[in-house]
Amino acid sequence: MSTTSSHRVLLVRLPCNPIFPIGPVYLADHLHKQFPDLPQRFLDLAALPVLDVERILTAVVDSFRPTVLVFSWRDIQIYAPVDGRSGNPLQHSFEVFYARNPLKRLRGALGGLGLMRAFYAELWRNLRLVRQGVKRARRYQPEARAVIGGGAVSVFYEQLGRQLPAGTVVSVGEGEPLLEKLIRGDSLAGERCFVAGEEPRPGLIHEQPGSLEKTACNYDYIASIWPQLDWYLEGGDFYVGVQTKRGCPHNCCYCVYTVVEGKAVRVNPVEEVIAEMRQLYRRGVRGFWFTDAQFIPARRYIEDAKALLRAILAEGWDDIRWAAYIRADNLDAELAELMVATGMEYFEIGITSGSQELVRKMRMGYNLRTVLESCRLLARAGFRHHVSVNYSFNVIDERPETIRQTVAYHRELERIFGADKVEPAIFFIGLQPHTHLEQYGFEQGLIKPGYNPMSMMPWTARKMLWNPEPMGSTFGRICLEAFDRNPGDFGRTVMDLLERDYGLAPLDEALRAPVEGRRALANAVR
Repeated sequence: MSTTSSHRVLLVRLPCNPIFPIGPVYLADHLHKQFPDLPQRFLDLAALPVLDVERILTAVVDSFRPTVLVFSWRDIQIYAPVDGRSGNPLQHSFEVFYARNPLKRLRGALGGLGLMRAFYAELWRNLRLVRQGVKRARRYQPEARAVIGGGAVSVFYEQLGRQLPAGTVVSVGEGEPLLEKLIRGDSLAGERCFVAGEEPRPGLIHEQPGSLEKTACNYDYIASIWPQLDWYLEGGDFYVGVQTKRGCPHNCCYCVYTVVEGKAVRVNPVEEVIAEMRQLYRRGVRGFWFTDAQFIPARRYIEDAKALLRAILAEGWDDIRWAAYIRADNLDAELAELMVATGMEYFEIGITSGSQELVRKMRMGYNLRTVLESCRLLARAGFRHHVSVNYSFNVIDERPETIRQTVAYHRELERIFGADKVEPAIFFIGLQPHTHLEQYGFEQGLIKPGYNPMSMMPWTARKMLWNPEPMGSTFGRICLEAFDRNPGDFGRTVMDLLERDYGLAPLDEALRAPVEGRRALANAVR
């Protein structure tokens, strides 16, 4: 390609739910620090009406004339059991699979057809946007090149690579070093990437990223290349993302974070995180989301979290609120007090199950007894806000005893924080490539090598929305009853129905894992 000085970079976030686009922002900031004179522009299609995105992309390419187009594709979690733009995938699929009433089955089928249509329309639209952008850019710059990355690409890179324009650089995981080499004209052979039209090297997703010293994002510069920044800040109701670390050291059986971000946790310097927050605070931001895979990934990082929170206190920001995913077994009394004092308003914990036996079988690495003690520390420190507890039923070896244990565990969390503060978020895992659960599915004959994880066909959906028998029909029936009774409070209703049908185990039973359970782990997801 041409020399560094002649490059012009257009970063494009493809349409998605308008969550603050921290990934493309950090990419642009990194390139600016490496190449201060490099012309850049950021176009966030998620903040525009969907009907306008093709027209506006064309207009921006025409005016900016980029040599490099960097597309960010955030998510293709097609089986996510949450309300989407076309309805609730969980409800539609469960009505088709488990409803006894033929009219409900028909309703679910029609809803499922709507989801299929929306999914494939979004998939084809995003691929069309990539082709359109590159083709238009080559009118002005014949050597213009596309790079595509983001969460969706990192998970489904093998499938997407076959559908993207030949020559597109497909980035897996972090994109900063790749883009830096591309602009310099260096070889990309050592990066976690491949070129569409060629086969990715085996095990690409499992290669570990290099170490990157993260410095504070320069939001004055970002504002100069991203006219839509104020759209996220003016309402005051958005959490704005700030990253304090990258990487996750755990091996949860269904999660791809550990392979996408790498197992090595890289902590950003406290002074750089504070400098970034200070810029946002001056722009009126009061809500911060720490975008780490886990805010406190292990006990060895407790002191890092304390140092950051002490620095926030030292700034005198007594009017901010913040939220994060946390490993709730990695707290002590001082950290709990700092969390409350600095304005933690909301946190999510993904314990997956309230049965210690199943937590171990799923490689979660949690000690549920310690999680309860940490939650009590938070309550004693004065935490009175919202807690979201993620439960993923029926992953490995679910049965009536473990259901009773999970309900008992959840009731204890309600006693600690208050039933109105604890929201059970009920998930059924959407099976993803490159996970231990995928390997377990192969070994159990539930899926076969060569399957298409991006397929929305009904015969695939039933396997990919993970709810195998013998408990699958039971959970299907319970969830359908909860949707009928109280869809606005689905999670709590599911817990009530499970308690009605299965009762409560003694809490101590939930907190113990029998020896045979530990042995089963090695066989289940080895």
